[in-house]
Amino acid sequence: MSFLKPRKDDHPKVHEAYEVMQDGRMDRREFVRVAALVGVSAGAAYAMAGIPSPAWALENSPFPADDPKAKKGGKLRVGMQVQKMEDSATYSWVEMSNQSRHVVEYLSMTGPDNITRPMLAESWTPSKDLKTWTFKLRKGVMWHNGEELVADHVVWNIKRWLTPGLGTSNTGLATFGAMLKDSGKKDAKGKAIMVSIENPVEALDKHTVRFNLSKSVLSVPEDCYHYPAAILHPSFKKPLSENLIGTGPYEMTELEVGKKCVLKRITKMKNGKPFKYWGGTVYLDEIQYFNFSSENQLAALASNSVDAINEFSIEQMALATSLPVDIHAARTARTLCLRMQISQKPFDNHKLRQALVTAADNGKIKNLVYPKGGDVGQNHHVAPVHPEYFPLPTLKRDVAKAKKLLAEAGYKNGIELTIDVGNTDGPWHQTVCEALRDQVKEAGINLKINVMPASKYWEVWDKTPFGATAWTHRALGTMVMGLGYRTGVSWNETHFASKEFDDALSDAEATFDVEERRKKMAKVQKLLQDAAVMVLPLFRPVYNASAKNVHGYLMHPTGFHQFNKVWIA
Repeated sequence: MSFLKPRKDDHPKVHEAYEVMQDGRMDRREFVRVAALVGVSAGAAYAMAGIPSPAWALENSPFPADDPKAKKGGKLRVGMQVQKMEDSATYSWVEMSNQSRHVVEYLSMTGPDNITRPMLAESWTPSKDLKTWTFKLRKGVMWHNGEELVADHVVWNIKRWLTPGLGTSNTGLATFGAMLKDSGKKDAKGKAIMVSIENPVEALDKHTVRFNLSKSVLSVPEDCYHYPAAILHPSFKKPLSENLIGTGPYEMTELEVGKKCVLKRITKMKNGKPFKYWGGTVYLDEIQYFNFSSENQLAALASNSVDAINEFSIEQMALATSLPVDIHAARTARTLCLRMQISQKPFDNHKLRQALVTAADNGKIKNLVYPKGGDVGQNHHVAPVHPEYFPLPTLKRDVAKAKKLLAEAGYKNGIELTIDVGNTDGPWHQTVCEALRDQVKEAGINLKINVMPASKYWEVWDKTPFGATAWTHRALGTMVMGLGYRTGVSWNETHFASKEFDDALSDAEATFDVEERRKKMAKVQKLLQDAAVMVLPLFRPVYNASAKNVHGYLMHPTGFHQFNKVWIA
């Protein structure tokens, strides 16, 4: 097998990773991911790894290759929940970002192959210590209002994300968290108020942006494709749906929450001049989202009400395979987190939480819901699909121990608890809760299930004492740990807070060698597992489907839509 060797001027981490891969201590696909992160083009990274470059790995483009058979025109009707769009920086679910993803764009883009490529940026270069990252923006990228995208616009976005009180999940990521420091002050809830470090991001010239981080971070390009990290025009005002100026190939012409969202291919800018999209040929005239809950999307496809759907659940696989449609699947880190908010009674009682998780059998729950595919969860949110996953000893159900812990918690006669569930990904959420209910009953825990509409659950997901929250896929385990469990971050729905955990996570985030990072993640995973803040029984495969005349429709592990090269026959 022939390998392209790194060049002398490639980042030192590329040479280090190449040696580690050659020694057999790094998977070749992980090498491609790492090399791309530190500035090697995707095509060159695949060549260094000695594996074929996939169809979507075009040089200097994040999009798939043009299909020579592709035809322009047509309207793609997609079944998906249609949601409100207040502010992309505070998006709380992927569907919101899919509605705006073809209008406002990102510095980078992580493809279905888990490789991150330049998008609005044309390249990036990290310093040797991974603390300084220099992004070169594409020249000639135009906003819909006729202005050119420049470095000052990117700086404005990032500084806005760092504003205290905004509530964006972006600051839970390693990159933007490394642009903050503790002000020494507390907010009304007693949380530390984080403020920007000095000069965290700057425009070096019209098309060059530099990140100045307080610590080493490898995942900077991946963090820039977090779905609330879209680059907005500085004229932005809430709600975004009424002030949506983008650089993408479409503009939003209609939004009726809970019903319909329409995107039309833009041909002229606001100044009347022709709009030339930087990303090449786009085929669809319109993208139309029609509101269907996850359990009803497949029926909508079967009845020809839509041409493609966002996803369908495992319970519907028999129906899906009986239809004349194309099914697309992906192994993911998507999960259902049955989490307790440990600042609220009775979940402030550690032994009570331990009793609950000890009475659960995650393997049986996973096999009940996903008998084929998927992975068993170990109550710490890092999935086997993540490159830095460390396999801790398998959790074992122990009813006698659970009863003892419950008695020590002060509930020797048992306790009644209620979990809120919104079935936001389908009725399998409720099935998981019912399985947990049946398991913990034997230990003296009477679990009631409060089923509510999906829209209502998203109003309380970060407030309910005990809730079943769906989390989407992230490329790295460190990313989801930072987003969900770092002290004080906006998506920390458990209210878990541990300096030891935060420090261990920061150490793992700054570690380049995947084997060393995996060893360090063992501590991170164990700290969260021992805190007993959740029952996380499984990581699930995901499925979507499209009509036979729809071409180029893929299943992204995170559920992101990127329809630039989709066409209809």
